[in-house]
Amino acid sequence: MPLPDGFLQELKLRNDMTEVASTYVNLKRRGRNMVGLCPFHGEKTPSFNIYPESASFYCFGCGVGGDVISFIMKIENLDYIDAVKFLAQRAGLDMPEEGFDDSMSALRKRIFEANREAARFFYSQLYSKAGTEGLNYFRGRGLSERTIRRFGLGYADGNRYSLVNHLHSLGFNDNELVQANLAVRYKSGNVSDRFYDRVMFPIIDLRGNVIAFGGRIMTDAKPKYLNTSDTPVFKKSANLFSLNNAKNDDSKTLILCEGYMDVIALNQAGFSNAVATLGTSLTQEQALLMKRYTDEVIICYDSDEAGQKAAARAIDILRKAGLLIRVISIPEGKDPDEFLRNKGENGYNAFKNVIEASGNDVEYRLSKLRGQYNLELADGRVGYLNEVVKILAALENEIEQDIYVSKISKELGVSPDAVKHQISKASRKRYREKSRDNFRTMQSNLNGRNDKINTERYKKPRVTTAEEGVIAYIIKNPDKLSDVESMLDESKFQTEFNKKLFTYFSERIKKGYDPLSSVSGDFTGEETAKIFHMANSDFAKMANEKTLRENIDVINDEFTKLKTSDMSTATFDDIQEQLRRLKESRQ
Repeated sequence: MPLPDGFLQELKLRNDMTEVASTYVNLKRRGRNMVGLCPFHGEKTPSFNIYPESASFYCFGCGVGGDVISFIMKIENLDYIDAVKFLAQRAGLDMPEEGFDDSMSALRKRIFEANREAARFFYSQLYSKAGTEGLNYFRGRGLSERTIRRFGLGYADGNRYSLVNHLHSLGFNDNELVQANLAVRYKSGNVSDRFYDRVMFPIIDLRGNVIAFGGRIMTDAKPKYLNTSDTPVFKKSANLFSLNNAKNDDSKTLILCEGYMDVIALNQAGFSNAVATLGTSLTQEQALLMKRYTDEVIICYDSDEAGQKAAARAIDILRKAGLLIRVISIPEGKDPDEFLRNKGENGYNAFKNVIEASGNDVEYRLSKLRGQYNLELADGRVGYLNEVVKILAALENEIEQDIYVSKISKELGVSPDAVKHQISKASRKRYREKSRDNFRTMQSNLNGRNDKINTERYKKPRVTTAEEGVIAYIIKNPDKLSDVESMLDESKFQTEFNKKLFTYFSERIKKGYDPLSSVSGDFTGEETAKIFHMANSDFAKMANEKTLRENIDVINDEFTKLKTSDMSTATFDDIQEQLRRLKESRQ
């Protein structure tokens, strides 16, 4: 059963959409609405809109939208009921005692509990006789007892049933362990530990919950690292290792590393602002997550070819998220962990010097390019300059461009005007390419090719638009539903999604419910975004009787055309019925 409508309305009244969103996004007023940079995708021009009148939001850049519940679901990575609980606690509201499906929330709670017990078990195993090898490994990597304890490091022994048996003894069932990805299920139906014969790294979220694990094998066997797959409480592309520690650091920067050991070594040396991705390349979601806590990220990847490729990719993602970037080059090609161990007690100062000597991402890329060309030769300088121009043309800040033009012109003995001319040509080319891409996207949006929710729009654009206009009207004017139904039968809707919406909102209105209060719980995230976009679009602004009648006329007209096209195979009774409908539509 759904949550009581009165409770949901009270929840939203006490959790103002603008107030809640402003804790995550810097908002500015634009007319009646509020706008800001979207927290769900990287952008430099605000396309994230808050609509106070409908207590909702929509981003025209990435298409995410909804109410305050769906906002919290998305930004806090929570399911529907947990997002409602989050907001209820924020507003000092008690959850209804019954009458709603709490199964997913209950499963998430059990997974958190299982992960917590698993972390305790792995930690205790590390200090048992069976964990000697794991403890020696950590000590051999220079970790102190305090660091091991702080990160809750542990050990999974070689017995494939140790954790499963332990958690069974605490009352956890097989389904909960498989859902948590702590166990794997075989075709026989039996389960065994996912992690065994590995040192263990708990992954902790910003609320202090253990949400996942990383396990490193201590031999040359593959895979070297094994990580928890996505679960109901964990999405590896949207979390970062040790962000729970780094967010409290006073440096106002984050150091982005490749691995767990690099982060732990930096923390032990005094750099608690280090984080790492979780077995995947950096994602846009992770970049935006970092943006919530800092304006500057220092990339600290390995100096090998794979590390440098990863750094180049990370630079592009971090720039799109609006972050300032510096890139560290560790002397002698070492990784942070090895560098710090070699420096011993002088590790903090030595690494601090490396940070202070680091350049920004543009300087880093120019340095890498410089090493690929022989600048003593004319061809080398031309080749180098052509690649430099591509980098500088992508910079949107003209002052930043000018600074590098001066440096490059002096370095190569080339006129600044010549460099600027080449940059201008490259910029125009980029602009033309971007304009073409934007035009193609706009065309696809207009003709419905990009509509993943109402997939019939592409074939029926005229009637789909009219249907959306009618739906927007009844959302905004629920008291006029009977008038709409007297002029339009829902059977005339030609797209299944819009017919579903019309039925859904009609039923809610007839029961006296607010049309939109349960949308985020009754529809998927993409469907919710579509609905709230519809509710805040030009359809809603023009939700008057004149446009309503025009839209109904279009639906009736298209329905008549559809039926007429079927006349070749119609029976006598079909034809009679069609003539009757045609007569009614003209009255």
